[in-house]
Amino acid sequence: QVQLVESGGGLVQPGGSLRLSCAASGFTLDYYAIGWFRQAPGKEREGVSCISSSDGSTYYADSVKGRFTISRDNAKNTVYLQMNSLKPEDTAVYYCAALFYYCSGDANDFGSWGQGTQVTVSS
Repeated sequence: QVQLVESGGGLVQPGGSLRLSCAASGFTLDYYAIGWFRQAPGKEREGVSCISSSDGSTYYADSVKGRFTISRDNAKNTVYLQMNSLKPEDTAVYYCAALFYYCSGDANDFGSWGQGTQVTVSS
């Protein structure tokens, strides 16, 4: 059974950090690009970051550039999203999703999705 499971969300103060994990089971991440998306209440889903499988190229939304870092550990079949200097506007449910080989800017291209993890940035 193909499954992605996100973890690492929580409540953090502005300026704080969190590291999200996206663990795959039932398939190997080696040949898949992994994207992170987020959705805040009342807002549309937004692409946050993506890491390709081929050369590990990374992509970031302008709103998170310089603050978030995506990485992958194929040995652990896991992709991470390190989030630093968090802002209240980063509050959302964060999802990871898989796409064969290359990243795409269209969320509809991604197949398997996780259940999401809540990130709340508040003082």
